[in-house]
Amino acid sequence: MPDPLAGRRILVGISGSIAAVKLPLVVSALVQRGAQVRCVLTPSAAQLVSAPALASLSRAAVALDGDQWNHRESRPLHIELAEWAELVLLAPLSATSLARWVHGLGDSLLASVLLATEAPVLAAAAMNTAMWQSPGVARNWEALQAFERVLPLGPSAGLLACDRQGAGRMAEPAALLLALDSLALWGWRRDWAGQQLLVTAGPTREWLDPARCLTNPSTGRMGVLLAQAARLRGATVDLVHGPLAVDPAWLEGLRCHPISTGAELQQRLRDLQPAATAIAMAAAVADHRPARPQAGKLDKSALADAMAAGWQEVPDLLQQLVAHRPAGQRILGFAAQSGDGLQPARLKFARKGCDLLFANPIDGPGAGFGASTNQGWLLGPGDRCQSLAPASKLAIAHQLLTALLALGPRA
Repeated sequence: MPDPLAGRRILVGISGSIAAVKLPLVVSALVQRGAQVRCVLTPSAAQLVSAPALASLSRAAVALDGDQWNHRESRPLHIELAEWAELVLLAPLSATSLARWVHGLGDSLLASVLLATEAPVLAAAAMNTAMWQSPGVARNWEALQAFERVLPLGPSAGLLACDRQGAGRMAEPAALLLALDSLALWGWRRDWAGQQLLVTAGPTREWLDPARCLTNPSTGRMGVLLAQAARLRGATVDLVHGPLAVDPAWLEGLRCHPISTGAELQQRLRDLQPAATAIAMAAAVADHRPARPQAGKLDKSALADAMAAGWQEVPDLLQQLVAHRPAGQRILGFAAQSGDGLQPARLKFARKGCDLLFANPIDGPGAGFGASTNQGWLLGPGDRCQSLAPASKLAIAHQLLTALLALGPRA
């Protein structure tokens, strides 16, 4: 699949926060993915990260405040950069740069670029907790939410460089790259604002004894990317997940609820379903569990007898959600299929009663468990069947979210 950032002209604006030290990693990753990158440093940022290092990593000269006006150039640098950029990454966004931008001040190169650019901007805030929580910053951040072409990325909580524990940490490089991918694929539109999405992801494990379980090779990638795509489009997202094999940075900004067994997943869904406006059941739930799980590890010689003791079906959690949903709630189901999977998927869709069902093959190249790409069929009301061509799982996630939102609240 084509990389959504390959060949794109990306301007990286770096302002004065200690989180600036993470940006060389981001710049390097963007160049490795084929993007054209140019960097702008504020004077404060230039004290924290090396302009020569960024120039080497980006393969382009770094722009500083002193470069803005040059009698040897026919055009102002801030206009040239603003028009060159297809995407802008503003990270970290400090309190000072936020105030300049919101209040329309153009007293620095980066501030002038932000006022002049018409490109989408991903703005990732970072600052001390007390600064982040101050009334002035809160007002400015609230004002930024209304800016067109801007995707604001609030900080997460954690240990800050000032030894404060609290909100203020800039998104990790992997989270910034994921948000840039989303910006390139979907744009800045926050059409899920005001919605509360409940997503399940990853496998469940049904334990025979403390050392052995029935599970599957799901990594949780599809569900996590669906959750992040919805968050970036404005939704509040609860993610209920089994053991995951994704970058931990992909969980930033989500309300995570880790579980292991189908029974634990069932209880979490009961707790969280009433508040959700929509649900996406992307978890790969084990179909059966041991009838008599053992408290201690079984000797190898006893395994056959323990397995012969029988298995119980795990309840159909998707059908339970459909049966107990409140008014207006929409539900998207997932079905992993092999072979000629479309007809079995149609039967499953009719049986489950959900609003949409995404059926994806797990026995072909570039699809299914662990793959970075996916494809399949999206089944919906009125015998609707939309074929989703092979694409990145993030691109598939955006297609599913658009289809789910287009249904509107259930009557």
